[in-house]
Amino acid sequence: MDNSEKVSATSPSSGDEFKDVIKGLIKLLMLVIFLGTIFIWVLMPTLVYRTKWLNPVMRTEFGTSTFFGAIGLTFFMFMFPMVLMACLGCLYLHLKKQKNTNQLVREKITDGGVFAAMKRPMLVKGPLGIVSATEFILLAMFVALLLWNFFMYMRNAFPTITPQSAAKHHQKLWQARLEAMALRIGLVGNCCLAFLFIPVVRGSSLLPVVGLTSESSIKYHIWLGHMLMTLFTAHGLCFIVYWASMHEISQMVSWGKTEMSNVAGEITLLSGLVMWATTYPSIRRRFFEVFFYSHYLYIVFMLFYVLHVGVAFCFITFPGFYIFMVDRFLRFLQSRDNIRLSSARVLPSDTVELTFFKNKGLVYNPTSILFVNIPSISKLQWHPFSITSSSNLEADKLSIVIKSEGKWSKKLYEMLSSSDHHIDSSLSVSVEGPYGPTSTDFLRHESLVMVSGGSGITPFISIIRDLIAITQTTTCEIPKITLICAFKNASDIAMLDLILPTSGLELSTDLNIQIEAFITKEKEPRNEETQKIRTIWFKPNLSDQPISAILGPNSWLCLAAILASSTLIFMIIIGVMTRYYIYPIDQNKNKYNATSRSILYLLVLCVSIMVTSSAAVLWNKKKYNVESSKQVQNVDVPSPTFSPSSWAYREIESTPQESLVQCTNLHFGERPNLKKILLETKGSSVGVMVCGPKKMRQKVAKICSSGLAENLHFESISFSW
Repeated sequence: MDNSEKVSATSPSSGDEFKDVIKGLIKLLMLVIFLGTIFIWVLMPTLVYRTKWLNPVMRTEFGTSTFFGAIGLTFFMFMFPMVLMACLGCLYLHLKKQKNTNQLVREKITDGGVFAAMKRPMLVKGPLGIVSATEFILLAMFVALLLWNFFMYMRNAFPTITPQSAAKHHQKLWQARLEAMALRIGLVGNCCLAFLFIPVVRGSSLLPVVGLTSESSIKYHIWLGHMLMTLFTAHGLCFIVYWASMHEISQMVSWGKTEMSNVAGEITLLSGLVMWATTYPSIRRRFFEVFFYSHYLYIVFMLFYVLHVGVAFCFITFPGFYIFMVDRFLRFLQSRDNIRLSSARVLPSDTVELTFFKNKGLVYNPTSILFVNIPSISKLQWHPFSITSSSNLEADKLSIVIKSEGKWSKKLYEMLSSSDHHIDSSLSVSVEGPYGPTSTDFLRHESLVMVSGGSGITPFISIIRDLIAITQTTTCEIPKITLICAFKNASDIAMLDLILPTSGLELSTDLNIQIEAFITKEKEPRNEETQKIRTIWFKPNLSDQPISAILGPNSWLCLAAILASSTLIFMIIIGVMTRYYIYPIDQNKNKYNATSRSILYLLVLCVSIMVTSSAAVLWNKKKYNVESSKQVQNVDVPSPTFSPSSWAYREIESTPQESLVQCTNLHFGERPNLKKILLETKGSSVGVMVCGPKKMRQKVAKICSSGLAENLHFESISFSW
């Protein structure tokens, strides 16, 4: 593209400024709602909540309702605010999505002092992993909230337990206190459960508002899971000890019709313990399938949790799970399509690059990931892989790189590498995603240092390709790039060949990039003749579809509509059903079977989600799939008469493509001196990104947090699934 055709950075228009004001108001409203929710959690264990607010006001209003009954109280206090926050988040992200690249470029890093220090790693090693000061403070505040809840529950309960009151129930004083403590520990655990599912909502509208993704938030899910299972295990053990001391062990097999079901609680705890045990690092790494399949027990866990506590109480902890259910069903609908696979490049480093066709309207940001399922290998297993392509550079293609490390990836590599054909029959593939950040801030830095180990280079390939696209469309300043990649063997250097797309695009002179490749286990290059990349093209299948956004180009608005409409439909159906079916039997006096009520409400909730989500997906398919169908039908497969050197086989040297040779240095038999490289990098703002083994991430984090250089801004890219 000629420089005269490039877009230059301009000052924001009045329309952009108005959108910024609206976005600011939305974030402020979301903050108010969130703080209000936290305030309720702080207030819940106090006597003020029970005596001044809950009993005289809320229960009077909702407890006598013939439409919602007792569930109306918890629904409108806990679930409705969270759904409203999610809808506001969708609106915010829709407005943010329309912000152009030039505006992002102008937003240079200006924060320093306290704000910069809060973002730097505070803890590098330990069970929590790499934790920033902000994360550590928020974690400490959440633990303080749990301790506050437990202390206040105990402070209010113990004074009411006297030897006389205990004797009325044929209890000793310590037994009465143990029973009270067991119940309150369970109540504290509910606080963890309320937030447990929010970090694992891949299409979340809450996480991106605060600059998070589901991948980067996995550690929060892990923290919450450990705290939850610790509290729930203590809750269950205390009750077992209490029943044993009271000679009422038969309570373990009781299933109350209108009261709390103990059996359901025990099934909840057992399923949770199985999931908890398989998260142990050595088990998760060595037996990933066990970890993966056992986590489907979350369905059992949540079902019997609802049956244990009752549907009215479960809405206290249900908001996060409700948003997760919507996201999970949308992922299910997307995974039903077979995806059109264009080609596969088989690298000598036991690595495969898969290239899919995508809808031209699908836009994603660098460092995004795609979940892939190949039924011929496993019908149930889904694996996340970094996207290496750029939607700004390759409008109709999407590529991922898969390194042979586990059983699943090894089977895929063996399947493709053993094929003797350059054109193969279509491979059935399903996908979920892509998922990633709603915006990227690496353009704000003057310099970028990207440190990778092995296949950790893949998210950085997408960044480099995106920067190449920016140099072709804008005249804005591009940060200087230093790519430090460590490989075990010389054959792994072939992964550098993936930096540029197969279209043969060369690096722009506007892109200042330096690549330092370190081969740690070999001291000299291998024979060049053994270094070959083989490309396999797949025959088109008219039933296959290109990858597209499940909810179309206005996906955030569609998601808001699904959340709002499914909630509204649920409320209407429940209101009518309660008024004309349950209330005549129950009279708000807990006469109706608790298990039947819970199952009935859950079915209505599931149907509401399924109907609204399916309607939105079908509407978007009908509206936008005309272009997708034409795209698949017009695909041309390369003719096998082409010269092998032109598309099927291509010899490469120990360095990548010619346009990268001059900016690449190879270092055999040594490791990168990360401290020297990082501290010598020039620029007022240096973005440091690392993706690779745990020790590498910790080493880079330690350097950035050491205070030796104030210009280093750290970001770790880690996929701990």
